Amino acid sequence: MPFELITPRHHRLISDLIDKIPSGSIQEIADLISMLIEQIRRDIPEKRRVGIGRYTITKELGVIFYSSLEGRGIQQLHFAEKLFAVESAGPFARSLAVQLACQHGLASRDVESAKTLLGRAAGDEDWIVRECSSGFIRALIKEYPDSIRAWYLEMVDSKDPNTRRFVSESLRPVAENRWFHNQPEYALEVIRHLFQESAPYPRTSVGNSLSDWMRVDADKAWPIISKLAASGDPNSHWIAYRACRNFVKKEPRLVMETLGVSEYKYKNRRYSLADYQ
Repeated sequence: MPFELITPRHHRLISDLIDKIPSGSIQEIADLISMLIEQIRRDIPEKRRVGIGRYTITKELGVIFYSSLEGRGIQQLHFAEKLFAVESAGPFARSLAVQLACQHGLASRDVESAKTLLGRAAGDEDWIVRECSSGFIRALIKEYPDSIRAWYLEMVDSKDPNTRRFVSESLRPVAENRWFHNQPEYALEVIRHLFQESAPYPRTSVGNSLSDWMRVDADKAWPIISKLAASGDPNSHWIAYRACRNFVKKEPRLVMETLGVSEYKYKNRRYSLADYQ
């Protein structure tokens, strides 16, 4: 039998939970959602559990919740806003609210309302909420590329490093953003505004993004990295250095000469230029 993440038993639990929404407190509902996510996690067969985490559960649960709420006459975005506002709720319950907002944007084409909640999530204090949100929004980026790009070009100037990092992280050329592979300028046009980023959190994301691009389209990414390395700006150089974290395994000498360093260190790996002379 094919594996089902959300089983018929889970669907019954979802239905029972939604039945409680009209009369229950939002705190109670948030706690029940957190418990449901954990229950689904525990029910995953051990051999599959390694590759399926709470992010995946919350993402799929949000799709099911959205249609189930509609079937009960509950306004999904209003519920999402109330759920997200429960700061004491578990981070994945609040992340479910973000996924509901994304589903609202996709289903109703009201992307502006979805962006309001997503903007709050981008700067949230909880890193799990931020991480989930930077993944969930990718479906909206694909559906509304021009609207999201214009919004992101405003967000890159935000004073909040969490918000700037949200932009970079959501634009990485990962599987959910595979369409970037044929349109690299869509993402690169935005993250270019962060090539001199000084805050460690978003700066790391920009470096990781360029590292991803080296796997996807090295002919496009390498000239950017080389230019950053030669720019004279210490933050740009740091980003270029980080962007080479995987490429250095293939071309250690080229990387070190481009960066102008005698050695390259990343985690427990160390390369010395002298070894390649």
